[in-house]
Amino acid sequence: MQIGIVGLPNVGKSTLFNALTSVQVGAENYPFCTIDPNVGVVEVPDQRLEKLNEIYQPEKKTHATIEFVDIAGLVKGASQGEGLGNKFLSHIREVDAVAQVVRTFTNEDITHVEGDLNPVRDIEIINTELIFADLESIEKRISKVEKQAKSGEKEVLAELDELNRILDKLQQGINIREIGKNRYTKKIIKDLKLLSAKPIIYVCNVNEEDLIYNRENKYVQQLKTYAHNQGTKVITVSAKIESEIAELDENEKADFLEDLGIDNTGLDKLIQASYELLDLIVFLTAGEKEVRAWPVRKGSSAPEAAGKIHTDMQRGFIRAEVVDYYRLLNDGSLSNSRDNGNLRLEGKDYVIKDGDVCTFRFNV
Repeated sequence: MQIGIVGLPNVGKSTLFNALTSVQVGAENYPFCTIDPNVGVVEVPDQRLEKLNEIYQPEKKTHATIEFVDIAGLVKGASQGEGLGNKFLSHIREVDAVAQVVRTFTNEDITHVEGDLNPVRDIEIINTELIFADLESIEKRISKVEKQAKSGEKEVLAELDELNRILDKLQQGINIREIGKNRYTKKIIKDLKLLSAKPIIYVCNVNEEDLIYNRENKYVQQLKTYAHNQGTKVITVSAKIESEIAELDENEKADFLEDLGIDNTGLDKLIQASYELLDLIVFLTAGEKEVRAWPVRKGSSAPEAAGKIHTDMQRGFIRAEVVDYYRLLNDGSLSNSRDNGNLRLEGKDYVIKDGDVCTFRFNV
């Protein structure tokens, strides 16, 4: 899973990226400090994995991971090549979702590329550029499909109708992620890697005091209202506090958060929001060799989950042995879960649930 961290220049993107990933990249008070995208891989904290590790004492423990991609700052006219626009847009095409960092902190020493603080305007600058880029992609596709449609083929005509529907929505300034989708829409989005179709989270970069005292300044309130109307999630972080947390070990982190009265780090909040955004759950595997967390789409069948481990498992799927994590924890071992009747045998139609501990039987 790749999450692209985007935003206008000087909103704290690179500072936040450094703190979340411990990958030190440039974070300066001038536009386009970031040029090429920087990638950092982060383990997803999961206490269930830690408990399974205690039970099994395996040779290896493997967390699920998220890749964060720090993408160059965007300015007006990016879709026409302004600033580093073309690079910015091409990098966004490759990520699964977007975390748009929005400046809601005040600091006279850090310049704002637009001259003043206005988070809703800042969001609309980026969203507008994504829409402009998608308009160009859709118009090119229409030109191509119109020639094919002369054949009268039903599927081609249906695609052309859908392309024109999408074009109309984009011309109204509506993001593709906000419109209804059929199988033609989904294919078009996938083929063209449309930018305004990307799931998005708004990340408010707030002053330290606002986070510590759980205050919502007027800029955060404006942004939450805007996001609510879009059906989009908002989280608040302080890039400065995250930078301080990143320098501490695990015990020090816990003490630091307690002293500040903060329940979750910005990384924890962003990971949770990303999983919800992409409709992901986690199943677990456990044994003497390895305990491991596996993210899958909600609604995945047992064979599809097995395929995350190895394609042969999906192809030759026979059955899944499944126990709920909490039952396993209470039983103390897989053999006890079996004896207590908590280990179930599930077939191809079983839908994986978050926290399932699975063993897959297969034959190829």
